Amino acid sequence: MSFVDTIEVPGLGNRSYLAGGAHGAVAVDPPRDVDRVLAAVARRGVRLTQVVETHVHNDYVSGGLELARLTGAAYVVPAGARVAYERVPVADGDVLEIEAGLALRALATPGHTPHHTSYVLEETGRAVAVFTGGSLLIGTVGRPDLVEPRLTGELARAQHASAHRLAAELPDATAVLPTHGFGSFCSAGDAAGPDTTIGRERAVNEALVKDVDTFVAELLAGLDDVPAYYAHMGPLNSGGPAPVDLTPPGRADAAEIAARLAAGEWVVDLRNRVAFAEGHVSGTLNFEADGQLATYLAWLLPWGRPVTLLAESAAQLAAAQRELIRVGIDRPAAAATGAPEAWLRAGERPRSFPRATFADLAARGTEDVVVLDVRRDTERAGGHIRGSVHIPLHQVRERLGEIPGGTVWVHCAGGMRAAVAASLLDAAGRDVVAVDDGFAAAGAAGLPMARLTPAEARERTDADAVLLDVREAGEWAAGHAPRAVHAPLSGLAAGAPLPPAAADRPLVVICHSGRRSREAAALLTARGLDAVDVVGGMTAWRAAGLAVTAEGTAG
Repeated sequence: MSFVDTIEVPGLGNRSYLAGGAHGAVAVDPPRDVDRVLAAVARRGVRLTQVVETHVHNDYVSGGLELARLTGAAYVVPAGARVAYERVPVADGDVLEIEAGLALRALATPGHTPHHTSYVLEETGRAVAVFTGGSLLIGTVGRPDLVEPRLTGELARAQHASAHRLAAELPDATAVLPTHGFGSFCSAGDAAGPDTTIGRERAVNEALVKDVDTFVAELLAGLDDVPAYYAHMGPLNSGGPAPVDLTPPGRADAAEIAARLAAGEWVVDLRNRVAFAEGHVSGTLNFEADGQLATYLAWLLPWGRPVTLLAESAAQLAAAQRELIRVGIDRPAAAATGAPEAWLRAGERPRSFPRATFADLAARGTEDVVVLDVRRDTERAGGHIRGSVHIPLHQVRERLGEIPGGTVWVHCAGGMRAAVAASLLDAAGRDVVAVDDGFAAAGAAGLPMARLTPAEARERTDADAVLLDVREAGEWAAGHAPRAVHAPLSGLAAGAPLPPAAADRPLVVICHSGRRSREAAALLTARGLDAVDVVGGMTAWRAAGLAVTAEGTAG
């Protein structure tokens, strides 16, 4: 009887696995802190026979080489991967015996990388699970754009083909066990549930329910920025990561903290965002230990810049060290524990800034403040506060000069990234308010939105606005929302006036998918009109079950 233990790495949105039987086991895509894998091996009372990689990872430093060295297990890496160390190269169809009656069969699944390989766990010749790494994920696939820009289109098509190969060759009951997809930026989307099978993926996975051209077009259109530190992960994994050192760093007193800040080094306060806002050392930056610390600190920190960690406890400091070694931030320059009172020199006072909700912002109004949205492009495309400035969090440090003067109310989707951005602005001497709230509350609070959901659009048009359909005549004739007014974007772009029925009225703009409506709303706003658009267009309108007719107002 085989087993599979999952080793969660939630800070990076990944999973690693230990799989085996009564006597032997294999580790798949292990994290860099290999003591967790060794503990799992000890609990099972088995011998580790192989450590296998599905690919050379781009989002974290692998512990595979060190784990194999410590245990004497064979280190198995796809033959097509270019690495600088000795390993057991594996090719499509190779079988790795774990113990009698239990084996891994290599299955080439290029797409996330050209050499990507999945491993089918077979018990007495029967497939029971497949370790899919960055290939077939839960409801989605791994990104194809992390290797080389010129290969992205080719790899996207390979992802589609690999997903279909897995679905064709494996039974429906086979458990699908990916490495990415649980918050990792290596995934093209978030996991659609905690676990899955080949049969379920066959019914719902975007790579398996869409034709290749549609899949590739939508996959590439949905890709967002790649974390900057990814550029260093592949080379580290190809060259052979060094053993980790998790011993406590040297302790810094208030004078050393001040000196490191004066030298331009980063001093990172790991406490929760509420405590940081209430009082912190001037110039320090807030990356919560309980958030996506490793991802965002590694993304924003200039590579190689010394970092000093301030933590409320030794346990919090140790946990942060463990998170950071996974992304190549190996040794903090120094550290301190406690509270700001212990980190300030005599006569210094802690700095603070206010926190607020979207209801607070709505109550005071947005006319004379800067509203800064630090979400990613794909998040903002789903709706944003009208008139807000958009700078994704990972660009804030380099683009501080673009943020208009005045008090800055900074928000994200939930509060964690807003807190990081607020600390960056505060360290730069700006007056800042951190909006610690879920973005769904923005529209509910009455803040003016630049994009609406179909339900919000219907409410708005039921009140005082006109639904302006900017599709072309053939699309309009095939079906449109009742009481909509037709004004093709081609005409508006050529300078055509609005139809009389839409004159001097607030406008809600809709098209097929949301792309043209955004362009039209921007064009109409530039004319001085009150225009917002509908996220997802008529496709989302129909999906929401809203009425569609072939008769109505054409202009």
